[in-house]
Amino acid sequence: MATKRSQARWRVKNRYVKSQLNVMSRRLVHDDLDEIAQRYVLRGKGEAVGFASFVTKGLIQYAEHDAAARRLLEQFAAAFARDRDLYK
Repeated sequence: MATKRSQARWRVKNRYVKSQLNVMSRRLVHDDLDEIAQRYVLRGKGEAVGFASFVTKGLIQYAEHDAAARRLLEQFAAAFARDRDLYK
């Protein structure tokens, strides 16, 4: 865990572009983030979260113009809603 001083420096340095996201999640989510980071040569779980957000946003935008992507996104959303207790 970082010291209060180093956290304060980080916040001052990044106050306009970043905010900390400390989230408790199941081991499954941590393992998935590790896998994503390794597969796409990312710099850890934090970057994997950003990548997952980027990919999701891209899929949402693509689904606006493509029926197959729209169906796929709807299937992912339904599956997550059904199984959300595994991920929270």
